[in-house]
Amino acid sequence: MSVSDRRPGRPASHVTFDDYAVDPDDEHPWRPPLRTPIGPVLAEAVAELSAAGVASPRVDAELLAAHVLEIPRGRLALMDSMRQDELRRFRVLVAERARRIPLQHLLGTAAFRHLELSVGDGVFVPRPETELLAGWGIEHALSGGIVVDLCSGAGAIALSVADETNAKMVYAVERSLVALSFLRRNAAAYPTIQVVEGDVTDPGLLADLEESVDVVLCNPPYVPDGTPVPPEVSDHDPAEAVFGGADGLEVIRPVIALAARLLKSGGHVGIEHDDVQGDAVPALLREDGRFAEVTAHRDLAGRPRFATARRS
Repeated sequence: MSVSDRRPGRPASHVTFDDYAVDPDDEHPWRPPLRTPIGPVLAEAVAELSAAGVASPRVDAELLAAHVLEIPRGRLALMDSMRQDELRRFRVLVAERARRIPLQHLLGTAAFRHLELSVGDGVFVPRPETELLAGWGIEHALSGGIVVDLCSGAGAIALSVADETNAKMVYAVERSLVALSFLRRNAAAYPTIQVVEGDVTDPGLLADLEESVDVVLCNPPYVPDGTPVPPEVSDHDPAEAVFGGADGLEVIRPVIALAARLLKSGGHVGIEHDDVQGDAVPALLREDGRFAEVTAHRDLAGRPRFATARRS
C-alpha cells in the first residue's frame, strides 16, 4: 500500500491496522503463537488413551485428530500444527475416548469395507472381523439374485452387498427401532435395499420369499450371557445385539431354520458366531438336515469366526 492510500489527514506516525485492512487478531510474528505443534499433542493423547486401557491408542488418537482437522488419516503426517480451537476440540474428544466412549460414536461413523456407516448410541457398531462374512457373501452374490441380511443393525453387510454386487434385491431385517433409524439412513442411497422391520425368531418372517433367496447372511447376537466384554460394548452396544443366551446360540438356532426356509435349492447361508462356537454352529447346520457343504471359517487371527452351508 502506498502512502497515498492512507486515510486523508493522518500522518504516517499514526498509521493503524485499519489503514492496512489488517485484522488485529491475525497471527503476527510478535504475537504469541496461535498454533500448537501436532507431534507433542498426539503423544500426549496416546499416553492418555493408553493409560485408560484403550486397545489402539495411537490409531484412535490419529483418527480423532484427522476428524478434527477434517482430513483423511493418511494426510495427518503432512500437518505440523493445530489451531487453538482444533486443539480444544481434539482434547475434548480424547477425554471422551478415555472414558471408553466408542471411537465410532465420537466420529459419528464406522468404517466397513468400502463404506462409512452412520452409527451412534443404541446401534451395534460393526466390527472389522464381520468384513470376512460380508466378503464371502459378496462372492456368492456377484451374479445377482436375492440376498437377505438378518440382524442387520446399521446395515454393514446389506450395504456392502448392494455396493459391491449386482444383487437384484437385498432385504435388511432388523427389529430394534433405534437400529432401524440408522439402517434406513444408511440404506437411503441404495434403491436395491429393502429395509424390513422384523424379528428373526418369528416363523412367519419373509413368508413371501420362501425358497426364492440366493444368499442369507447373518451377524446375530452370539456372545454367551455373562461373558466379560470391554466397556465400549457393555456400556454402549445394545445388549440385545451382543448377547445370545446362556450358550450364545439362542438366536442362531431360529436363524438356521429361517435360512433353510428362505433359500432356494443350491442357495447359500453364512452365519457369524463366537470363537467358542466353532464346532457348535456347523453341528447345528448339519443337524438341521437341509444343508450340505457345511464349512467352518476362521478369521485372520486363526479364531473360529463364521460357518457357511449350501441348501441341499
